Amino acid sequence: MRKFLLFCLLICAVCSAFAGPKEEAFQVVERWGKAFSEADVDTIVGLYAADAVFMGTGTKTIVTKPEEVKKYFQVALLGSRRFVATIVDFSVVALSDTVVVVTALDKLVATADGKTQDLYGRLTFVVSKRESGWKIVHFHRSAMPA
Repeated sequence: MRKFLLFCLLICAVCSAFAGPKEEAFQVVERWGKAFSEADVDTIVGLYAADAVFMGTGTKTIVTKPEEVKKYFQVALLGSRRFVATIVDFSVVALSDTVVVVTALDKLVATADGKTQDLYGRLTFVVSKRESGWKIVHFHRSAMPA
């Protein structure tokens, strides 16, 4: 069993060594989705660069301060509704070795008072490689038009 685990770790290390900017940036989006579904506000906020531009579904202004991003997610995720986020379709475009755009369609399953509702939306992430690693520098989500 120990050899099998060591083999799995080695394979993971080799695969990540061959990951390019598109794969590395998309991993940030996947971590974002997981943290969103777990209502892990601190993890979500940690994925954003300090100078990120943020426009959530419910924002009425352009958000540019980390504490405002945190407040947005505290209100959205720590209330009575719970969400499970799923990326339904996506496109990843590397603009350079350090800047990647991820455009996606998502499905949020919102649960409140034992009732669920499917909410579909459109997402754009611009992810940039910084000294501290890959960070979200621009985020926009809007509800899917009827």
